[in-house]
Parts: sequence; C-alpha cells; structure tokens
Amino acid sequence: MRWNVKMSKRTAAAAVSIALLASIFAGCSSETKPAAPAEGGTPAKEAPYKISIMMKSFQNDAITAESKIWKKVEEYTNTKMEVLFTPDAAYNDKLNITLASGSMPSVIFTANAKLPSIVNAIKGGAFWEIGPYLKDYPNLRQMNTTILNNTSVNGKTYGLYTARPLGRFAISYRKDWLQSVGLAEPKTPEDFYNMLKAFKEKDPDKNGKDDTYGMVVTKYSGPWDIMQTWFGAPNKWGVDKDGKLIPAHLTTEYMDALKYFKKLYDEKLVNQDFAVYDSAKWNDPIINNQAGVAVDVVDRSYQIDEKMKSGNVKGEMDIIGAINGPKGPVTPATTGYGGIFLISKTAVKSEAELRKVLNFFDKIDDKEYQILISYGLEGTHYKVEDGKLVTILSSDMPQAPDINIKSLNQLLVGVPNVLDTAFKAGTPLREKANVVKAANEKIALANPGEPLISATYTQKGAQLDQQVEDARIKFIVGKIDEAGFKAEMELWKKNGGTEYIKEMNDAYAESKKK
Repeated sequence: MRWNVKMSKRTAAAAVSIALLASIFAGCSSETKPAAPAEGGTPAKEAPYKISIMMKSFQNDAITAESKIWKKVEEYTNTKMEVLFTPDAAYNDKLNITLASGSMPSVIFTANAKLPSIVNAIKGGAFWEIGPYLKDYPNLRQMNTTILNNTSVNGKTYGLYTARPLGRFAISYRKDWLQSVGLAEPKTPEDFYNMLKAFKEKDPDKNGKDDTYGMVVTKYSGPWDIMQTWFGAPNKWGVDKDGKLIPAHLTTEYMDALKYFKKLYDEKLVNQDFAVYDSAKWNDPIINNQAGVAVDVVDRSYQIDEKMKSGNVKGEMDIIGAINGPKGPVTPATTGYGGIFLISKTAVKSEAELRKVLNFFDKIDDKEYQILISYGLEGTHYKVEDGKLVTILSSDMPQAPDINIKSLNQLLVGVPNVLDTAFKAGTPLREKANVVKAANEKIALANPGEPLISATYTQKGAQLDQQVEDARIKFIVGKIDEAGFKAEMELWKKNGGTEYIKEMNDAYAESKKK
C-alpha cells in the first residue's frame, strides 16, 4: 500500500510537470491544437469554449439559445454562448454595477471607451490589452489604425471596436419641397439658410397653409455639432496657431456658428421646442409634412423615404454629403466606432482563452456570418431578387424562438465591412447613401483629441460637457448674449476646464513623441 502511495506521488508530480510544459508551449502557439487522437482514431474535437457577453438589446424579445441562428454561430465558432442582454435605456447603470462588482463576464460592451468607470477599470488592470494579438486574425487585422487609436487608452488597444463609417453625417431633405420652392441643392451655409426659409415661407407642400418650417432638431445635440464645422469650428478639438489643442467652444468660429443657429431659431426655421424634443420622434415632422430637413447620419434619408412610401405619403427624400466651409466641403469625422468590446481578465484567465475569444469575434465577421447575423436566414428573413435583398421578416415583426435574430447584430465588429456591398442597394437613395459615406470619408474633419485621456475629464467630463451644452442652448434661444456665453465659458474654466485643457495638451505633446 505504501509503495502505491509513493508511486502515486511521483506520478502526480510528473503529470504536473508535463501539464506545465504543455501549457507553456500552448501559450506560445497562435492557435489551440486539437486533442491528440487515440492510436488509429480521428482527432478529438476540442470542447466548445464557454463565452459570456454583456451587451445592449434594442428589442424586448431578443434572440435566445433556441434560435437556429444562435446554434449556427455556436457551431461555427466552437463556443457555448451566454449573452447577457440589457435594454439600452438601463445599460449604463448595469455596466457600472458590473464593473464595481469585480465579477464580470468574458466580454463587456461599452458605447464609450472613455467613460470614467471604463478608463479606471482599464488602468486597474481589469481588461486584456489586445493590440499585439490582432495581427494573428484575418478579419481583425484589417481594423482601421485611426479608429483603433481613437479607442486607445494611453496608446494601447484594449477593445474591439464596432465599426461605423467615418464620414457618416449628412443633410437629409425633402427633394420634392426643394423642387416646389424652385431652389437648387444648397452648397454653402447661406444656401442652407435660404432653403430653410423657403420651406417655412413658400408653402412647399402647396396646401395653402402656413404650417411648415425648415429643420427639425431634437434634444440630441449632434446637428449643432455637425453644422458648426461649416463655419470653420473644429471637430471637438482643434489645433491653434501655436500648435496647441483648443476646445471647439472657445474658438471664434464656434461663436460664428452660434449666431447662425440663433438666427434660425429667431426666425422659427427650426422647431422652437428643440431642447426638449424627443429624438425618437425625429422623423415624424418630415413624414407629416411639417418640416423638410434633418441633419444627422446618412441613413436617416432613406429611413424617412421608405417610411413615407410605406405610409402612402406623397414626397421624396434626398441627401447632401457636405457643406462648403472656409476651406471647402467639410463634415466632422465620427469616432469610427459605435462602441467597443472589452475582454475581462477575471473571466478570461489565460492567453489561450483570450485567443479563443478573439477567434470568436474574428470568425463571426466572415462574410457569410455577417450576413447571417445581420439579415437572418435566406428564405425565412429575406430573399434575394435581382441581386437585391428583400425583407420577408423584419426586426419589428414577431419572430418565433427558433428563427429569432433580434439584437444579435449588436455582436458584430463589422471588419471588414461587407454588408454595404453584399447585395445591390435596395433603392437608389440607399445606393446614394453608400456613395456619400465613401465620399465624406475623404473630407471628414478628424478630432485630434479623440485618443487622449484627461484625469479631470474622467472625473468631471459629464458636468463640463453639460455646462457647454446648456450655454449653447441658452444662447440659441436668447437667454444669454455673447458676453453671457463668454462668462459661462470662464465659469467652465474655473470648474475644471483649465485643468482639462492643460492635461489634454500634455497628453497631445506626449503623443507627438511616440
């Protein structure tokens, strides 16, 4: 009996040594090898990797493991998925609670890579640095370096971004109204003003009533951010004559834009309740023949157009990519991403596991699976006619559990972008929207401050941004004048703005050394 015990100890020690050596060699490999086959047998398939992902849902009846699509993804990636869907409205609260708990799933999605809680978690070592690994994956290695830089923290890449076009912004307008008032497509801010004025004063719908206005704006501040670049204001941060970073709202060009916005408001060319108007209702005034313009992403043009046609509303939309600024056509560049997926070190404990997670995201970005996850099953969710995708079962329709696909598209990184060219554009306006996005990318105005981190902004960013936004609204609606706005900006500096500017410039100077 004693002999057996001694032998068991030796055997156990040997087994540990062999396992340790195996793990070291496995860690050096870029891919996990299958288990060795028994003599004369076939290679044993590696057990599916259990991956848990916390991300947003935009439907109450999101996909579950009962779905055929879910099962196909699991089989293709050799994973067992647990997707922790959280409604968009409650997501940030859930995110902060999860980060604070220290108990995290394998992967966490965040819409903002620079959220204070995210930055602090990254600095605390909660997430894997993935930059050095991306080159090993055929899809992930195609990630845009500018966008990776935009999502970086202290020059390092921690997240897989969900790709968005860099030149995504545009002007969507009622083409039939512009023809009705006898104007050409606007090319300058003055032309744009004239279009809005005509839409209010020249009865563009020819119903004999004074019931229209130019542009619908919501409490979402994006339209003002886009339009201020027409006047030479930078995209959030600019570089002054001394090579220093300066926030957009402290430039003279920003004030020029504010005066223009106030003129639009004073002449009632925009809705007077814009500061509280629900962005979920953005399209309604255009569809209902009240307003003629929305400044937002290119997609809004065809979304409104198709909604009008499905509701038998007489009208037609069109799109303009950019307006001429002091240096020619300009549109602000987006960050290039809609969010990032971060990989937790508490749940993903080894490099071998990390590679399995990266492999999962790489494989679902293969063309066939981007199409499957985005559009569903051919013959069930869509069909192809003359090369065009025709929807059979849309995301706003009820879907049985076994064919449910809802919200799964939030999982895609979207690199490379195959969806824009996978099928012929369904309508001429959709095709034009793709052309506009591509053209805008060449003239998009970048934000040089995007990749930089400021400790003050991490702590006070929400308050600082809100103070600028409140001052902008007050100026537009006439509650403060130019002197009042400047006073608000001096208060902004005292509340942390001065430190914010200094820290951004320190980080900017440091980045130039790399």
